[in-house]
Amino acid sequence: MKQPQPIRQYDHVGIRVSDRQQAVTFYEQLGFQEVRRFDKYEANEMETPDGVRINLIFNATRLPHGRNVLLDEPVKLPGVTHPAFVVDDLYALKDWLDQAGIAITEGIHRLGPRRITLFIRDPDRNVLEFNQLLPESVPANTPTSNNH
Repeated sequence: MKQPQPIRQYDHVGIRVSDRQQAVTFYEQLGFQEVRRFDKYEANEMETPDGVRINLIFNATRLPHGRNVLLDEPVKLPGVTHPAFVVDDLYALKDWLDQAGIAITEGIHRLGPRRITLFIRDPDRNVLEFNQLLPESVPANTPTSNNH
């Protein structure tokens, strides 16, 4: 039996981090601002001016080898591997990431017929994906460069 309530929108993704201040500072660089704190739950809510929300959860243990247990280990555990955000100009974001000294772990490339994408990691090695959506009419073999 199908559940009776349609899912209307996506509210947020929770991202577990080990150092509250370091994580808040990093996500503020990306355009998020802390709008609520939930001290009882060791969490906050951060939001962009366009209303995209994340929750940071401040109870992780930083692994000494700096690896992401969901993505970097040979045994793949179940779990959410990353949020994916949409931007208007992925090349402008890439230029800013380079200037800000934020390492790009997977450079701009086409992923399927509707987007180009790049990946970064936060200080806890959580993966963040950024996408620029393409018009449906752009053939898959069309270059997607903006002269960068």
